[in-house]
Order: sequence, then structure tokens, then C-alpha cells
Amino acid sequence: MIKIKKLHHSAYRCQDTHKTKEFYVNFLGLKFTKAFIIENTKTNRKTRVLHSFYSLNDGSAIAFFEDPATPFKFKKQRDFDLHIAFEVSLKDLNVYFEKGKKKGIETRGISDHGFIKSIYFRDPNGYTIELTTPMNKNSKPSEMDLKNVLKDWDKLKPSKVY
Repeated sequence: MIKIKKLHHSAYRCQDTHKTKEFYVNFLGLKFTKAFIIENTKTNRKTRVLHSFYSLNDGSAIAFFEDPATPFKFKKQRDFDLHIAFEVSLKDLNVYFEKGKKKGIETRGISDHGFIKSIYFRDPNGYTIELTTPMNKNSKPSEMDLKNVLKDWDKLKPSKVY
């Protein structure tokens, strides 16, 4: 059986690599670990794109593509539509909360979700970034608990609007 080992990276478009790097390296403290220019795709299409990577302590990364020649609609995402969550300690959660406020970065929280506490920022591209800390690492829902939540959702969910 093939098993996926871990998340290597997750990639998103960015408007400006320098502003993106400023946020992820200088504000969040990630390490800028790789960047390269792509001039030909694997289908031999000409392009000019910068791909940059920012590593987390576990070896995974968040990556960005800057592609100014190809249209892409950047918009502020609702948290429910798209957000990127990174785990931090409770102490660091409080530090980042104050740091975001002091730097004038849109900062929301601290939200208590019962099993995690979270704060939220906007990166320079409009993506919502969540920093979160687990409240009780030993508390995991059973398979039956999870099935019951889905059953409850099926009874309560509103009709499709989209």
C-alpha cells in the first residue's frame, strides 16, 4: 500500500515576491529556502514565473508563484473559503497577536474553538493566515463522534445556494 508521508509544500499565487517574502520571513519568521525562475513548462510552453519557498520547522513549506504576465484575480478570502493555518505555542500565539497589532497588520482573535485557540492575519496577497495552538493534545474524537457530527450536519445544513 502506498502511503503519503507528509505535506511537502502548498503553493499559491502571489502579487509581489518581495512583499510576500517580507511577510513570511520578517513577520512570521519562516526561512526563505528556495527560489527559481521557470521559463518553460513541462509541456514546453514559454513562460516567466518566479517560484519561491518558505520552510517551516518540520521541513514542510509554503510556496508562491509570481506570474505577472498571466491574469489572476486576487481577493481577500473569507476564512471559510480559504485559509492557511500554522501551529505555534500558546506563548507565541500571544506574541504574534501583539506583533500584528503593532505592525498595523489586520489581526483578529484570539478565538477559542474549544480544541484550539487561533489568531488571523492577512498576508500581502489577501490570503487569511491562521496561527493556532492546540488546547488539549490528548483529546481526539472517536470515529463514532466524527460520524455523529456528520449526521447532525446532514440534518442541519441549509439548502445549496450556489
